[in-house]
Amino acid sequence: MPLEILAVIAPVFICALLGYSWVKLGYNFDTPFVSLLVTGIGAPCLIFSTFMNVNVDIEAFKTMASATLLCMALFTAIGIVVLKAAKLDLRAFLPSQIFPNVGNMGLPLCLLAFGDAGLALGLTYFMVNVVFNFTVGTAITSGKFALSDLLRNPMFHAVWLTLVLIFTGTRPPAWVQNTTELLGGFTIPLMLIALGVSLARFHIKSLKRSVALSVMRLGMGFIVGVGVAELMGFEGVARGILILQCSMPIAVFSYLFAVRYDRRPEEVAGTVVLSTLLSFLTLPLLLWYVLPQV
Repeated sequence: MPLEILAVIAPVFICALLGYSWVKLGYNFDTPFVSLLVTGIGAPCLIFSTFMNVNVDIEAFKTMASATLLCMALFTAIGIVVLKAAKLDLRAFLPSQIFPNVGNMGLPLCLLAFGDAGLALGLTYFMVNVVFNFTVGTAITSGKFALSDLLRNPMFHAVWLTLVLIFTGTRPPAWVQNTTELLGGFTIPLMLIALGVSLARFHIKSLKRSVALSVMRLGMGFIVGVGVAELMGFEGVARGILILQCSMPIAVFSYLFAVRYDRRPEEVAGTVVLSTLLSFLTLPLLLWYVLPQV
């Protein structure tokens, strides 16, 4: 088991360390360009090619999507209660509790721990997360609902196109499949390197608050993930993926939205850094818990 856990954690840690070291050594890393490359081309192609490559069980897909929605609803309810009790700004800190880092960290872990079948289920969580993050998440942060943000997002169009093909049983031409698979291949390594770059550039502000919010995200994610998995009778890969994705740290997107709408971005950045660092410590225990259930 220790070697299995190391095989999953080491690639994630090494790729993130490369990004961190790259910045600390003084080399330039164009984050806006890389982010656009990943969200505009890589991730949409990864979603499309993965689901076209894997024999998708429609019922398993629906069940995972339903579980994701339930988890996000519970994250929202718990987040509102706790943040209000602590008298913290909901618009600044609630989205980071609802939408964990299921992309940069979650997808690589799903793939490395559970293979292609795990990646497909991890992408199901990711797809639902993206749709609601760019609608509900931005609405919470900005104070207004903007459907245009979602409609401009290439990942949204990849999601609905993929769903149409899945539910109609349609197969794309080989050249389309090969092209999207090739382009999707750079997504996960770049996500991890970009995560390392973010850790190098962000700084922790309000340490006590950042610690509390980070522990809340990781602890709440695990408890909700386990609870929903039990409630819905998940076993094997599906159970492991749900718990893993729910237990991810605070996403970099939370910081980007905080910057865009001026919702305490420095403090949100601190929670991104600290929750990610803490997750590297909790990840071995998390994998030890989920891997034997496959």
